[in-house]
Amino acid sequence: MCDTMKLFDSHCHLQDSRILNMAPQLIETALNSGIRHFAVNGVSENDWHLVKQMSDTYQCVVPCFGLHPWYVAERTPFWFNTLKDFFHATPAATVGEIGLDKGSRGREIDFVNQVEVFQQQLELAKELKRPVSVHCVRAFGDLLQIMQHVGPFPAGVILHSYLGSAEMVPEFAKLGAYFSFSGYLMSMKEQKAKKMLRTIPVERILLESDAPDALPKSDLDSLFWVERDSYASKELQTKDINPASSSGNLSDNPAARNKSVLPQETLNHPANIHSVLLYVASLLEMSKEELAEISYRNAVRLFSFEGSKISLEA
Repeated sequence: MCDTMKLFDSHCHLQDSRILNMAPQLIETALNSGIRHFAVNGVSENDWHLVKQMSDTYQCVVPCFGLHPWYVAERTPFWFNTLKDFFHATPAATVGEIGLDKGSRGREIDFVNQVEVFQQQLELAKELKRPVSVHCVRAFGDLLQIMQHVGPFPAGVILHSYLGSAEMVPEFAKLGAYFSFSGYLMSMKEQKAKKMLRTIPVERILLESDAPDALPKSDLDSLFWVERDSYASKELQTKDINPASSSGNLSDNPAARNKSVLPQETLNHPANIHSVLLYVASLLEMSKEELAEISYRNAVRLFSFEGSKISLEA
């Protein structure tokens, strides 16, 4: 990787139980690839302490505490006081991951409860003057309405793994939104993604890995592998037959060498933000170096709040 190219992973979950025991190696590899900082987002009362421990151990980790919509039903009666205690004890922390979800998993959780929990945390972020990282699935209308009611947000709102429409971008941007992109962008139709990206002010573009999820749909040999998946990936690269099909040679068909041939549970390495960088840069028709510089500068500005580990000169 280019020694001078710096990246900021604006949203990931290195405390996730699927990769927690491998976090030291994942962080080392990612740092060596040019990633300078990781915004590590908690999702429930059960992992906030892990995020704090990781931040205490690694200067490169920006801690983020929040109650994700998928875990709203599991919250304790004291969850909000516990959350505020974590912020009091951690001046460098931001709010996240919080949000709204009407997708297949989100439909299982009462939406009225989701809205109540989300709005409480959004108001807390504004009160603390900290950035907040937001998850939104099939609820962009509801999200915009709540943000308009609570906002604007001078400290910034990160719309993480943004897959919303181009038409909504100006309204969100007006309220202080930043738009962060992960490997999930590759699931959107290319023309739609290109149209949406070109409506976003360049000073509001961020990149993220969302590791261990959001594995980019890239060529297998361009990806970084989580240790437990590396053997399977090497096996696929050396086989002549595409396991997703009864015929087709991987080496003869570059399109067959991508994520589609991997088991669904294959984990994403944070260093795969490089694949996201390449894809977004190609859609914006700019060099990866230019986009790296823009997105890094945007993230440093966003995360340089009072008490933060990040300084503007970073």
